Amino acid sequence: MLQVTDIQYIRQEVNRKGCSYSDVARRTNVDYRTVKKYADMEEFQPNKKIKKSQPAPVMDPVKDIVDQWLREDLKKKKKYRRTAKRIWQLLVENENFKGSDRTVRAYVAKRKKELLEESNEAALPLEAKPGDAQVDFGEAPFKYMGKVVDLPFLVMSFPSSNAAYVQVFESQNQECFLEGLKRFFHHIGGVPCRIRFDNLTPAVKKILPHGKRILTEGFQQFALHYGFAYEFCNPDSGNEKGHVESKVKYIRNNMFLPERTIYNLEDFNRQLWEECERDHQRQHYEKKIEIAKLHEEERATFLCLPAKEYTCTRYETVKADKYGFIQIDAKKYSTSPRFASQTVLVGITYNRVDIIDENGEIIVRHERIYGEKMKSMKWQPYLALMAKRPTALKYSTFYEQLPHNWQNYLETCTLEEKKKALQLLSAILKDYDFHKASEALDLAMASGHPSIETIKHAYIQLISGQGDRFTLQMIHSVPELPNVVRGMSQYDTAMFSERGGEYE
Repeated sequence: MLQVTDIQYIRQEVNRKGCSYSDVARRTNVDYRTVKKYADMEEFQPNKKIKKSQPAPVMDPVKDIVDQWLREDLKKKKKYRRTAKRIWQLLVENENFKGSDRTVRAYVAKRKKELLEESNEAALPLEAKPGDAQVDFGEAPFKYMGKVVDLPFLVMSFPSSNAAYVQVFESQNQECFLEGLKRFFHHIGGVPCRIRFDNLTPAVKKILPHGKRILTEGFQQFALHYGFAYEFCNPDSGNEKGHVESKVKYIRNNMFLPERTIYNLEDFNRQLWEECERDHQRQHYEKKIEIAKLHEEERATFLCLPAKEYTCTRYETVKADKYGFIQIDAKKYSTSPRFASQTVLVGITYNRVDIIDENGEIIVRHERIYGEKMKSMKWQPYLALMAKRPTALKYSTFYEQLPHNWQNYLETCTLEEKKKALQLLSAILKDYDFHKASEALDLAMASGHPSIETIKHAYIQLISGQGDRFTLQMIHSVPELPNVVRGMSQYDTAMFSERGGEYE
């Protein structure tokens, strides 16, 4: 192909100087027809280079199958994706493929690039792509634990299909927030590729200029584990997550008003899955297609769930006070006397606070406190110590917090009985709370001051469901037997009476 300077020379010699085609061809050592072509050319517009797709008789029948596999693999971690060689093997085994592995490798390399470009296409922040989700908290009144209280509920909505899910919690803390997200993922069987949030405290520690943010460590680890991309609204720009805000209002008005009664929060949340699924049976407000059908279609875009479920546990090292109590979010939790004024490792979830020893074993497990209650006391570790020093019990701060029936009983016990009573209490409290121990004591005391064995027997009958038939109380209804004098003299007296007062 001639250079631009060569073409310019030919055109100048022929068109301006009037030289013949053959003369210019001889001097430039270029073919006569080439000189004529460029000298007479009227237009030099750049040509559109359209690459015609060449037929591929070997690959064409299996392209759709390979494309489907590649799309599925893009949702998985790289180490779990099928290699080009493995794809070729599967085609040979299952599709009677006759092509070479080199043919498959070339196609897979090309299609991977094209599919990655498709998945990475830029989208406007407010564009509703299938599978995109939005998340936010709402609040509604509930009749819970005998009171009408406002409880937060977490909503995940899908703008494209108009589907949504909800779970109710007792707080908007990080543990409840992450637990809610995890439940959504595992219920729908996948992870949305992109989720938009408001600047929630559980996720965002600080908003920086130019759209940057410092995220909480817990949220970052959670997002890495499940692999979703996250976006945050600009400050005071709730319209950027308008779909979930509308869903929060919709759910409050249609599912939670007037106040609903919650007897068990976990059971209530399980029921909410069914209610959300029923709501998906209505038509989309614009597309006039059932929400459930649209949502099922967009599930194909979700990322695969990781092999292991995230635990949503936050660990903190906390120093206990002189009584062995630690403080989490202004609430107090007991540990053990041996940790008084010492640091302990605490595992915190949305519903538990676990005290962990240096070997990683759980010493004490508390239900996490919400609402007005300020302290959670687990007696078992303290009573095990008091059983060794029963005389110190009455002078400890814990004695005043014992139920009154146990205080009164211990007042009437001997030193040895106190030891055994505290040991029994310690054993009971490994599996049950103090209510069961108090109930057993009341049952055993129905006939006076009971022995430790009597209390233990009453406790066993209670946990086996036989507390209404406490058999030890029947002992006192048996009439007293006459005194009997042991010895052979009684035999002689009987024989003497039978013979009319004479011995044989």
